[in-house]
Amino acid sequence: MRVKELHPLCCISLETPAAGDNSPELKLSYSAAAAEVRLRLTRSDVNAVGMTSSESCSGSRRFAGVLYKWTNYGKGWRSRWFVLRNGVLTYSKVVQPEMMAGDDVRLIGDMDRCGTGSSSRRCNNINKGVHLKVSSFRESRSDDKRFYIFTATKTLHLRTSSKKERVAWIEALASTKNLFTLRQLNDKPSVVVPTDISLSTERLKKRLLEEGISEVLVKDCEQIMLLEFSVIQEQIKLLCEQHSSLLDTLRQLKAANIEAEQEEFSDLRRAKYSEWSTTESSDDIEKQEFEDCSEDEETYFYDTQDCFPELNIQRDQMAECEIVRRKKLPDPAEKEKGVSLWSLIKDSVGKDLTRVCLPVYFNEPISSLQKCFEDLEYSYLLDRAYHHGKQGNSLQRILNVAAFAVSGYASSEGRHCKPFNPLLGETYEADYPERGVRFFSEKVSHHPTLIACHSEGKGWKFWGDSNIRTKFWGRSIQLDPVGVLTLEFDDGEVFQWSKVTTSIYNLILGKVYCDHHGTMHIRGNREYSCKLKFKEQSILERNPRQVHGFVEDVSGKKHATLFGKWDDSMYYIDGVKQKDAGDANLLWKRTMTPVNLTRYNLTSFAITLNELTTGLKEKLPPTDSRLRPDQHHLENGEYDMANAEKLRLETRQRMSRKLQENGWKARWFEKDSESGTYRYVGGYWEKREDGNWDGCPDIFGEFSEQMNDSSSR
Repeated sequence: MRVKELHPLCCISLETPAAGDNSPELKLSYSAAAAEVRLRLTRSDVNAVGMTSSESCSGSRRFAGVLYKWTNYGKGWRSRWFVLRNGVLTYSKVVQPEMMAGDDVRLIGDMDRCGTGSSSRRCNNINKGVHLKVSSFRESRSDDKRFYIFTATKTLHLRTSSKKERVAWIEALASTKNLFTLRQLNDKPSVVVPTDISLSTERLKKRLLEEGISEVLVKDCEQIMLLEFSVIQEQIKLLCEQHSSLLDTLRQLKAANIEAEQEEFSDLRRAKYSEWSTTESSDDIEKQEFEDCSEDEETYFYDTQDCFPELNIQRDQMAECEIVRRKKLPDPAEKEKGVSLWSLIKDSVGKDLTRVCLPVYFNEPISSLQKCFEDLEYSYLLDRAYHHGKQGNSLQRILNVAAFAVSGYASSEGRHCKPFNPLLGETYEADYPERGVRFFSEKVSHHPTLIACHSEGKGWKFWGDSNIRTKFWGRSIQLDPVGVLTLEFDDGEVFQWSKVTTSIYNLILGKVYCDHHGTMHIRGNREYSCKLKFKEQSILERNPRQVHGFVEDVSGKKHATLFGKWDDSMYYIDGVKQKDAGDANLLWKRTMTPVNLTRYNLTSFAITLNELTTGLKEKLPPTDSRLRPDQHHLENGEYDMANAEKLRLETRQRMSRKLQENGWKARWFEKDSESGTYRYVGGYWEKREDGNWDGCPDIFGEFSEQMNDSSSR
């Protein structure tokens, strides 16, 4: 057996009566360094193991001594040098002289059982101290020499040489933990938001001009750099604000626990402690300890929910809201087949696409009813607008409303397929409790095609009806939306706007792309309104998809400037200024695209819209879009079945005009006689709760005369 060589100052004995027959401990080597440490500790009352109440509250006191730490069954108990100060516990294999500097050290136990550090490389490696912040601690009931210290990363199982030493360590832990909590509470963390960070582009501009690059191009490059820099600056600002908010929350939680900790400390000597048993694994020990302890034995454990029970209620509510939604579409069941575009083009030029029977190849696996809900992907902007208005900041409210109106177009990037045209009476519900949003839509008219929707969020309601007039011009498609969208906050403020024109280009040759262009007026019933201009993309456009506009009051005075891109982000600047990215404030940023992209280019949010989550199918009415067979087959990649079902349903859809002429009425919406828009009349979610869908026709089933009669009624 090879004997490991040790430096004389790191010599360890093989036995110690205090820790058991198989418990090695450290042995002091009488060197000059050890003598110095011993002399210093002697001045601090070497054999003191008890403390008065005044001593326990000493702000600068450090406590040091040797404790036996359980390692594993192979090595058993091993002696280590421990230092405790201000709630931070440090331990090492030998005494660290630098840790003992000063006259504020109180030694617990016998100095003859500790070693001192060595300057050798080998000893430096094994003597490096471990620093841990004490979270809580507890004594053992079965062994009057053992106790446990809990930190954020591990549980220390410790043993002293005598019962008297354990009492001293427990008192030291209680006093220093109480002191540490008070200090943390009194310290007011301040996070300085870096607002004075600047970026100079002078050298770069000079270098580019020297290379003969035009000033226009140099200015464009400068704007790109400044815009990217403003994004980073805004992110840093948000992180600082979150950090400051987190520190404030921690201080409040600690403040709530101080009183309870002080009461427990006064009864420390007569408190009851749980019994602990030593097993091979620290994790097993900790589990056993938590199972054995009773309510009144948990002296040094405090939970946030004890002081803030409302947090526990919110946590339970969030647990109910935790719905696991899918991240990708199902894998296609069969290989997709191509279609002849020319045969479709020659028969469709100048026609309304809603009247053209297209193969399922041109569709994406969601309906127009579900497409309406995509506008609410960034509904948090409306939540933010509601809170700003509630605090009296009307300008910030309309800025966030404007960002929300633009954000609805972000999902159209790369989306070149047509959503399914709903059947008359088809509905769609979306209940997203994790977002605090509930949405419902219905096709209320077949000719003209009208879709009505209604949504409720945190302090706001959003509704509207829409009709899209489409024209096919051979190489492009133009979609002109008809209808008004209305947003109403609980405090009575209302905003209304209409969507802009959408065009899809290069259907035959070149890369297909989508563009939105026109002017959007967001009209408010109070102080502010907003006007946004979606710039139409041209062939020579170097910076496409631009949106810019102004917020103005009732007198026409402009208060803020907005600019950005409908597929990326929106910014604002106070007052009327030129677009300077250095002064811009971020309003909205598009979320990242999903990893598992398909040819439909659905966003992560859109992928979840047609999903039948666990237990949802049984709650839905027979008119919900998720139950539409052709759409369901397309989502699963069953293209032949999808085409067959689409042809069957479109044949039936031709009956819808006859149904409407016979007196068809929308079930969940009613036309407002004053505004001419459809408004939700209520009752859907109540019917859903009862599970009673009597009177809702099976619109995806086989057509019958009886259904025709019941629908007209």
